[in-house]
Amino acid sequence: MKFYISTTGIKRVTISSSGSAVKGSPPTATASRRIPSRTLLPVVLLLGIALPFLFVRIAFLVLESAAACSSPLDCIGWRFFTGDDASMKLREELTGALVEATTGNVNEEQIESFNELVKDMTSKGHDIKTFAFKTKAMLLRMEHRVKSARQRESIFWHLASHGVPKSLHCLCLKLAEEYAVNSMARSLLPPPEYVSRLSDPSFHHLVLLTDNVLAASVVVSSTIQNSANPGKLVFHIVTDKKTYTPMHAWFAINSLKSAVVEVKGLHQYDWSQEVNVGVKQMLEIHRLIWKHNYNNLNEEDFEYKGHKRYLEALSPSSLSLLNHLRIYIPELFPDLNKILFLDDDIVVQHDIASLLELDLKGKVVGAVVNSWCGDGCCPGRKYRDYLNFSHPIISSNFDHDRCAWLYGLNVFDIEAWRRTNITVTYHQWLELSLKSGLALWHPGVLPPSLIAFEGHVHPIDPSWHVAGLGYQSTEIHREILKDAAVIHFSGPAKPWLEIGFPEVRSIWNKYVSFSNKFIRECRLMG
Repeated sequence: MKFYISTTGIKRVTISSSGSAVKGSPPTATASRRIPSRTLLPVVLLLGIALPFLFVRIAFLVLESAAACSSPLDCIGWRFFTGDDASMKLREELTGALVEATTGNVNEEQIESFNELVKDMTSKGHDIKTFAFKTKAMLLRMEHRVKSARQRESIFWHLASHGVPKSLHCLCLKLAEEYAVNSMARSLLPPPEYVSRLSDPSFHHLVLLTDNVLAASVVVSSTIQNSANPGKLVFHIVTDKKTYTPMHAWFAINSLKSAVVEVKGLHQYDWSQEVNVGVKQMLEIHRLIWKHNYNNLNEEDFEYKGHKRYLEALSPSSLSLLNHLRIYIPELFPDLNKILFLDDDIVVQHDIASLLELDLKGKVVGAVVNSWCGDGCCPGRKYRDYLNFSHPIISSNFDHDRCAWLYGLNVFDIEAWRRTNITVTYHQWLELSLKSGLALWHPGVLPPSLIAFEGHVHPIDPSWHVAGLGYQSTEIHREILKDAAVIHFSGPAKPWLEIGFPEVRSIWNKYVSFSNKFIRECRLMG
């Protein structure tokens, strides 16, 4: 056999006899037969396409026949030429059974797993309808268990986020003891030579309202380490009576060489009768709002997407005096005209003193409003997450889709605040809420503040303040975290708690003084 191949393909195939002729015999004619390439190539292509399809079709029919026929070989030819009527019938029967199971009641014995379902079906020979009902019963039980597990997770998460870790409690006790026995721990803060800086407008005044000693130390330490001019910083730390001694002891023992720190307890303020009465009324109304929402808490509240945030609103921090005293900043610092307010669950990564030089254009507060995550994505939450827009007073005055500004890093022009009398507006809305059945907003610090500061907020660049690091759903790129001047662990998973996320807790841990003897003795985790 000989092949003749040219650049244009196979021209012909010649089949001839092989071997040499016998010597002396006459030569014989060579018989040849040619197959044209135009005939050969289409046949090859057709077979290349048809054979795999035919193989798959036959295999499919064999597998299908195994379930529908007693002998697969008896059915293959009929199924191949007449179609898959049995398959269509099976599909229609299964669809009908599923529809009936969707609307029908389920009174089947409990089946815990898919393996048990298969075993039950094969051993008892149930029909498709029974299979559909048993599957529905199993899925309903699984759905109920998943919902129940999510509810328990939310409650446990809520409880874990608001407990006081043993290590933090230990730290406060150790420092309180040190305050009692060590005269250095009772030394004046700030030292007498620096007292004049407390009201000097040429310095940068930063305010913290907190009862967490460790958190306050991280805020102060991170701010100083990342400041371009730490000698210009003056920290004003306001705490409650029970935390005053450990807070004072910490900053007295761990003195800062450059910045000035003032620690003041609420019991050391000499407020007027009017202010005292206003504070008591404010706390009482907030307590009633919290109680109203707590008493109306239903099982359904755990089933919607925002149930964790609803629980967060019912946390004890919603009743914290230090949290609600933010609205009394002008009374807390009567000698200051402009301050930088910091939450105690933040870490400062860059110099923030320049914010105090920002022109607020006559507004009272500078805060992040627009988002780093794009259009329509709020950095915190929207007004509908805080206010009750089913109430006509709220729906007629505010936009539910508007982004709420962030607490945690704020510039306050206290002089402008006094001119606008925002604190009085705040109390007017509290009284209106009381008269409206306590249903204007959810419990918390921010909802009434959003209303009171309406029209008095100057937006600042989103890179100043990135919040939400205390939520499970937070997805913030590393580049954004690195560029942010302040990162805020807003949410239940605080970095000093065991439920804090390790991937972001390391940022906070950089500013914890793990070499401190009290932190070592109390075994604070790193």
